[in-house]
Amino acid sequence: MEDKKHGEEQLCTLEKRGNLFFLTLTGAGEHRLNPNLISSLRSALSRLQSDPSASSSSALITTAQGNFFSNGFDLDWAQSSELRLQLMSSSLRSLVHDLICLPMPTIAAVTGHASAAGMMLALSHDYVVMRRDRGFLYMSEMDIGLVVTNWFMVLMRSKIGDPRARREAVMRAAKLTAEDGVRMGIVDSAHDGVEATVAAAVELGEALVARKWDGHVYGENLRVVLREVLEAVGYDEAVEEVADKARSKL
Repeated sequence: MEDKKHGEEQLCTLEKRGNLFFLTLTGAGEHRLNPNLISSLRSALSRLQSDPSASSSSALITTAQGNFFSNGFDLDWAQSSELRLQLMSSSLRSLVHDLICLPMPTIAAVTGHASAAGMMLALSHDYVVMRRDRGFLYMSEMDIGLVVTNWFMVLMRSKIGDPRARREAVMRAAKLTAEDGVRMGIVDSAHDGVEATVAAAVELGEALVARKWDGHVYGENLRVVLREVLEAVGYDEAVEEVADKARSKL
């Protein structure tokens, strides 16, 4: 269950261990979000959805190799063309929709830096566990001169209840450690090192699986809880049409 095509770089892997699925962003790079990486992640999630066991007592853990969970959008690639920016944005929105609508709990095991869109990728999971001794959650838009995307803020409001915490993250572009994240209600738990962080994600995943919830019911309830996020993401035929048009012109 691995996402790799002949002659192409392997960008992510998906494997199943017991009742847990592990989605891993591979390699030692920054895991910048561009259409290739996003497409690989969506393909992996599609294969997960098609697994007969995915709707019954399962959980997904997403993590990344190297020093970065994801350093955000691949801006060097995107800013050379408005169509590229549209394609990248619509692709990420579709990925967020896919994650939210999975029929199982999802856990981001953040063992490195998660910046801007990379932080949004982490927050698109139901739970976030984070490495204490390396890595920041960082909304970099103020520092690099970009306006925050509306759906980013809708997602942040759904996950961060304290307006002061949102102000710290967005308007001060604070580089938040795992301990900061726990204090602000962004991170569920902080751990020392990669192994301990992933182990905590596994422990949480196994505890959730042990509840033996119906995956379809879980997914439908999460859609209700995050209805505003799904509306802001705007996942519908129009979003896919924008992406298709952008792809055809590149």
